[in-house]
Amino acid sequence: MRTLPEHQYHLSLDWTGNLGAGTSSYEGYSREHVVRIAGKPDLVGSADPAFRGDAALHNPEDLLLAALSQCHLLTYLALCARARINVTGYRDRAEGTLQLTKDGGGQFTGVVLRPRVVVAEVHMLEKARFFHGEVHKYCFIARSVNFPVRCEPEVLCH
Repeated sequence: MRTLPEHQYHLSLDWTGNLGAGTSSYEGYSREHVVRIAGKPDLVGSADPAFRGDAALHNPEDLLLAALSQCHLLTYLALCARARINVTGYRDRAEGTLQLTKDGGGQFTGVVLRPRVVVAEVHMLEKARFFHGEVHKYCFIARSVNFPVRCEPEVLCH
């Protein structure tokens, strides 16, 4: 039996938010941190402002939504390219819902992707629309989450 390949991903995360007293109080530390991935720019992050974070920095919730949107884009473009559908424009307006729970936790309950796609020729429209429904069979990120990821695409010809 043939073993399918695995891909490993590595990063380091350093908390940079010790303001001098560590986490001696909930209000007394910064949520700022740095994600480092070899060969790539550092990603400075924080918590969402609702959780005492810095609104000017990316937070994990932003990054999860971005990962879903990016994965849909990249998978969709690959499907279209293989089928000789010429996509000339793509813009997504994604949104996600995080539901807090009484125990102090929370979880995403859903994400909606709203890609607006432009294809080069009218005969490509039907297949281009169809592929949005096929993406989640292949998108690594969407297949890995435990909440629904809906897609409400608009596909046009310029």
